[in-house]
Parts: sequence; C-alpha cells; structure tokens
Amino acid sequence: MKQKEEYMARALELARQGMGHTSPNPMVGCVVVKDGRIVSEGYHERYGEYHAERNALLHCEEDVTGAELYVTLEPCCHQGKTPPCTDIIMERKIGKVYVGSMDPNPLVGGKGVQLLRDHGIEVETGILEKECLELNEIFFHYIQTNLPLVAVKYAMTLDGRIASASGDSKWITKEKAREHVHELRKQYKAIMAGIGTVLADDPMLNCRICEGVDPIRVICDSKLRIPMDAQIVKTAHEIPTMIYAAAGADGKKKAQLEKAGIRVIVQEQETQVNLKKVIQSLGEEKIDSVLVEGGGEIHGSLIKEGLADKVYAYIAPKIIGGSKAKGPVMGEGIRKMSQAAQLTDVRMHEFDGDYMIEGTIKKAR
Repeated sequence: MKQKEEYMARALELARQGMGHTSPNPMVGCVVVKDGRIVSEGYHERYGEYHAERNALLHCEEDVTGAELYVTLEPCCHQGKTPPCTDIIMERKIGKVYVGSMDPNPLVGGKGVQLLRDHGIEVETGILEKECLELNEIFFHYIQTNLPLVAVKYAMTLDGRIASASGDSKWITKEKAREHVHELRKQYKAIMAGIGTVLADDPMLNCRICEGVDPIRVICDSKLRIPMDAQIVKTAHEIPTMIYAAAGADGKKKAQLEKAGIRVIVQEQETQVNLKKVIQSLGEEKIDSVLVEGGGEIHGSLIKEGLADKVYAYIAPKIIGGSKAKGPVMGEGIRKMSQAAQLTDVRMHEFDGDYMIEGTIKKAR
C-alpha cells in the first residue's frame, strides 16, 4: 500500500469512531501530515459538533504551513451548524489536500474542492474511494433519494427456516453472531418490525452496546394489537418508538399507547399499513436508515415492492425441516427465476461457525 493510501486508511479508522453518533451527517476522518509524519488527527465525533478537518487542525499546535491533509470526504464550504471546513484549511495554509470521496450533497457537490483549488491549494481526489463510499453508503443514499436506506436482516438455518413449526427460534445462531447484530443496530437510525414479530418474541429492539445509541423503534401494526405489557411499550419513555396503524385502529388503544410515550401514526386511507408510505414518512422525519427485523411477511413485502436496499442474512449450520416452519421471506413470491431479487457487492463473514452474507439488492433500471 502506498503511503497516501496508508494515511487515508488511518483517516477511515478515525471516521468509524463516530459510528452511531453523527447521523444525519456522514462519518468523516482526517489526518494531517508534515515532513512525513502525522502531526494531528481528528474525526466528526457527534452531529452538531465540529467536523473532522476542524477538529484535527484545532488540536494541532504545530505550524502546518505546506502540510498535507487527508480527509475521507470532500471538505464542506457552506455554513451549517458549524463553520465551513474549507475556511480553516485555507487559514492554516495547508499545502495539499487528499480527498477520499466527493460529497453528493447539493450544497457541496465539488464546490469544496474547487474553492481550495481556486485558493492555490493542490487537491487530489479518489484515494481509497471505494472504501470511503462504503463507509457512508447510508448518508449518500439519503442525500440522493430523500429516503432511508432499508436493510432486511434475519437469521436462518441451513434449510432456510427462521423458527421451528412451533415458533421456537432461540437461538438459531451462536452468541457471537447475535452480538454482531447489535453492531448493525448501532449503525442504523431506526429498527423496524411487524406486529407478528412483537407478538411472537416480545423483543426490546434496542442496542446493547454500551457506547451505542438505541435506534428509533418502528412497529407496523395495522390494528394496534400490540399488548400494553410488551417490552416495547413499557420502555417507550426511554427509547423513541413509533407505531404505524391503518384505518379503523382502536382509538382508545391509540390514546393508551400515546400516554405510554409512543407516537402512533394512523394511515387513514389504508386498510392495512402501506409500507411505501411508511418509508416515505420516515424519510420526511430525517430518518436516514432502517434495519428491518420484522419476520417473513414484512421482509417479503419490502423486497417485492422494491423498498429494500440491502440484506444481512445470518446462516447457522443447522437443519429444522418441516413444511410448517417459516422462512425469512414470505408472501406470494415470484413465478420465474428471472424475477428473483439479485444481490450485488456480496460479502461473507464468519462468526464462530455461523455465517453472514450481506449484499445490495440490485434495483431495476
């Protein structure tokens, strides 16, 4: 690996330290190098606070005139909650800036790089670009679509079952794989489930990593069947929770849930929850990502309607068997293999004998 890639790799490491804390902003890391040595580092630590470049340069007491600055994302040049990063780069007389990926945000969109060049600062782009783009795929997706990135997650046996015929599913995977699920939850702004999952498992749908932030819980429950003693209801004052219901939902139950701290959104024009409208609504709420752990029916609907963007499939080397044991993606399904949802950018990870396949769902053009 060339030296500039090594410095950018370090900037990526720094950026990841902001995971779970920067949304709706991207994760960004920065390294300042002078005379072949790193003199300062920084990353965007939390939404509303200083960006990576400003953190790195404010913490640096050395004269950085002519130094090199490595940053995973194009520096901003607009005034937001914090001052433009291009300002401090120019003030500190940085000599050259290496950029990992350009910013798709229309407020920036190449303007940051151009401003630096106009002020005589050399800029080189595309350093570890693929890795930098992957780091902020949620941010890029939301900026470009105004919709959250929707990821479907499930654990299944080798024969494609998510529970036995009796409904028992504890546990399909080992502890290490289950721990990784909480790493995923840390990355997503919201976590979604259907009422079937809530009734069957009574989940908390929280993030059990101490430095993680609990995602907003989103439940699709057309008739408001959720029990008042469900863990989700009992903890709604501690963890933000939304329930989407349909026309005809029990008004008295709605009032009880709202008193418990839950936001209840009733889709008055729908006889059952319309998932497309849910996703659009979440985008309007500035929720940039949703991890769906909702059971086969909701997974099937999201994939069929083209609303799912990614899949995380945990696979355990076990066999359940039985025609009545449920699978991870239900519904009507397809009639021809040519209609199958195809994954791209597929990766496989191993967790103590269990495996996880992740990939992006290829969308029809």
